[in-house]
Amino acid sequence: MCLAIPGKIKEIEYQYGGAVRMAKVQFGGITKEASLEMVPAAVVGDYVLVHVGVAISIVDEVEAAKTFAYLEEIGELDDLIDSCQL
Repeated sequence: MCLAIPGKIKEIEYQYGGAVRMAKVQFGGITKEASLEMVPAAVVGDYVLVHVGVAISIVDEVEAAKTFAYLEEIGELDDLIDSCQL
């Protein structure tokens, strides 16, 4: 099962000739790319929930930290990051 994982936007760029807004999102010590097409208001520094490579919502920093810590605590974070293609 793939869950949405909270991460912090570190950088935003346009790809594919400017057609797609993409971000480098940091999940703990891991950085992955995610589309920002569903969250056009997202900016660098925002926390977003990412599901299969797409940011689906902007979230509060405190809630993002709680969710990330919980997933790490129960040992699910590495498996989710590997299997869900964040």
